[in-house]
Amino acid sequence: MTKRVALITGGMGGIGTDIIRDLAKAGRVVASTYASFEKDNIPAWTAGLKKEGIDCTLAECDVSNFDSCVKAVKELEDKLGPIDILVNCAGITKDSSLKKMEAAAWNAVINVNLNSIFNMTKQVFSGMVDRGFGRIIHISSMNGRRGMFGQANYAATKSGMGGFSMSIALEGAKKNVTSNTVCPGYTATAMMKTIPEKVMQGILAQIPAGRMAEPAEIARVVTFLADDNAGFINGTNIDVNGAQYTSY
Repeated sequence: MTKRVALITGGMGGIGTDIIRDLAKAGRVVASTYASFEKDNIPAWTAGLKKEGIDCTLAECDVSNFDSCVKAVKELEDKLGPIDILVNCAGITKDSSLKKMEAAAWNAVINVNLNSIFNMTKQVFSGMVDRGFGRIIHISSMNGRRGMFGQANYAATKSGMGGFSMSIALEGAKKNVTSNTVCPGYTATAMMKTIPEKVMQGILAQIPAGRMAEPAEIARVVTFLADDNAGFINGTNIDVNGAQYTSY
């Protein structure tokens, strides 16, 4: 198998960790960015992966800052070699109705969720094109497809991912560089599991499958799209939401 280096932004999150785990088990060399506020969690997080035989190289990065992304990607490529697979997974929420939303909350979500995918993809795209191989996967959201009350900022960023992804798919297609989105629905991350039981039951009642996705189920889709043999899947989206939102 050809050595492929995969970089996952926001890899220390619930979905990101499973993406790292699944890509590593598929034989990829894995790396992740982390935010400064996650630094104290690194020892326990890395130890957990090492117990599974997974080594993940880390680089501190503010994905909303272009220069920080330049530095992080250079640091990782100096250690591991060129990045062949990029998974844009970093994201935040700052929910409120538009009536109550402050400009700071709008800008923060736009910067971390949407500007970050330009900041990171810009660093690796030209190299992928030059080498004739690249897989770029953006972790979007069901709410970017359908909208959600109180999430105008978040939904805008996740919808914007789709337009960005389809556009760069056209730019990279002749050079075997693909760009696709994955749109999870409600997923059983640690954060979701803290939701009160009554609220959780209301959420589950909306999902035809009767349960949330497991992070591993999102990761499997990413690994599929990142495969060397997935070169003709380009500029598209895969929904992973238990039939809660369907389209054709």
